[in-house]
Amino acid sequence: MMIKKLPRNRAGRDWVVGDLHGCFELLRRLMKTIGFNPQTDRLISVGDLVDRGPDSHLVGEWLAQPWFHAVRGNHEQMALDAMRNPLEDLDRHLRNGGRWLSEMPPAERDACVAALAQLPLAIEIDSEVGKIGVVHADCPGNDWSALAERLAANCPSAEDYDALLWSRERVFDRGAGHVNGVALLLVGHTPQDHAVRYDNVMHLDTGAVYGGKLTLFCLDDFVEVSLPAGAEHAARFQLH
Repeated sequence: MMIKKLPRNRAGRDWVVGDLHGCFELLRRLMKTIGFNPQTDRLISVGDLVDRGPDSHLVGEWLAQPWFHAVRGNHEQMALDAMRNPLEDLDRHLRNGGRWLSEMPPAERDACVAALAQLPLAIEIDSEVGKIGVVHADCPGNDWSALAERLAANCPSAEDYDALLWSRERVFDRGAGHVNGVALLLVGHTPQDHAVRYDNVMHLDTGAVYGGKLTLFCLDDFVEVSLPAGAEHAARFQLH
C-alpha cells in the first residue's frame, strides 16, 4: 500500500508530528502535555522516525499502535536500502545515524525492517476542511490527485520518489506554488526554527534531534504545540 486513506475522525483529535529521528521519549512528554487520548485521538507522522536519536530501536513498538500512522521518510528508505543491498547502501545509512539498526538482534531487526517496509509514501486524511495530505518532503508537480492515483495503482515514478522523500525546493524557494487537490499538505524533512507555512504546505520538522524542538500540529483547530528538547513546558499557539 503506497497511499493510506484515513476517514474523518469524529470521535477525537488528529495530530501531526514533525521529524522524530528516534526522539520518542520527547514525543511521549509532548503527548502528555496535550492530553492525547489513544482511545479517540490519532497521531500521524511526516516520516523520518529513525536515525540519529536515542530511541530509534523503539520504532516497531510505535508503528504497532493502532492510533499511530506514519509515512515513509528518506531515513526509513535508507534503512530499507541498507538491509536489501548492504554492499552499496549500508555505509550511507551508517553515516546518517543508522548504526542502531545494524546492532539490533537479527530477529528484532527483521521485524523492524518489515514494519518500515509497510509504510506508505503518502497519507490522505478526510477532514472538515477537505482532504489533508501528509508526505515526507513534497508533492510532485503540485498535483495531489494525480499523485494519489499513481500511488493507488502502485506505479510511482522515479521523480515521485525523489520529490516525496528528498525534495527541499519548496523551503529553499520560500514556496513553490499551491498544491492542488488538498486543503493542506503536511511535510517534514528540512529543519526549521519553527513550523512554517508556504502556500498551503505546512513544514513541521523543527530539529528535535539537533537540540531544537518537537512540534505537533492539530488538524482540528490548527493549534501548534512545541516542546524544546531540554525544556519542561511546551509552547502552544494558534496558527491563522
